[in-house]
Amino acid sequence: MIKWMAAHLCSTSLAVLLAYATLLQPATASAQAVAVRHPQGTLHGFLVLRTLKGDALADGDLIQVVRGNRVTAQLVFHFKDGSIHDETAIFSQDRTFRLLSDHLIQKGPSFPHPLDVSINGSTGQVTVHSTDDKGKEQVVTEHLALPPDVSNGLLLTLLMNLGPGSPTAKFSMVAATPKPRLIKLAVTSPGEDAFSVGGSSRKATHYVLKVEIGGAEGVVAPLVGKQPPDTHVWILSGDAPAFVKLEGALAYETPVWRIELASPVWP
Repeated sequence: MIKWMAAHLCSTSLAVLLAYATLLQPATASAQAVAVRHPQGTLHGFLVLRTLKGDALADGDLIQVVRGNRVTAQLVFHFKDGSIHDETAIFSQDRTFRLLSDHLIQKGPSFPHPLDVSINGSTGQVTVHSTDDKGKEQVVTEHLALPPDVSNGLLLTLLMNLGPGSPTAKFSMVAATPKPRLIKLAVTSPGEDAFSVGGSSRKATHYVLKVEIGGAEGVVAPLVGKQPPDTHVWILSGDAPAFVKLEGALAYETPVWRIELASPVWP
């Protein structure tokens, strides 16, 4: 049931990247596409976005449709304050996962800097519509050489398809501010954490996603005063891997929030 979550939560891992992209160094290391071990299917799932204290901020839907080897996944969060987080990713899953396109929209009171980011995975064209602190709108279009492991829109799908005994990995990602650029996202795993479903005890693999700053760290520190916060993801492993929880920021200047599965409530 909860495997639906894998396809399209990577937008949350974009949060730090959106904030610091102009300070980070471009990805230069070789990259390989992730093999399809667990193909994605058609589904409709429900999510809830909370503060780390447990207060509900937004309700979410993931609608995923599969046609042939192409997957279209739309993730939408509707906030209580009227804000919207809406991302649609299209990717192929023919032996390996490849991003075809990604479109992210963030607007409303919960997002101090509204964004509309479009990525064409085939041509490498990235277009960013943004608004600065003075409310002035600007549009920037860049052409990037996108590697086969670019992870926008399908990061959790890639995590769930890592081979057994793969505690570390690196993925490419398009980080978007007014000037988008390609960076690296380092993935490590400190091990497993226990959780329960009803009275049944389970264990989920804990992944830590870190923006690689490299030689730019000396620039970032005096300008922003801190290392971009990590994103934490918990995934149930096995023959049918499943998303359990994610903690990270959705966008620049938003707090670290928690995304969990939601259960229907009947009147």
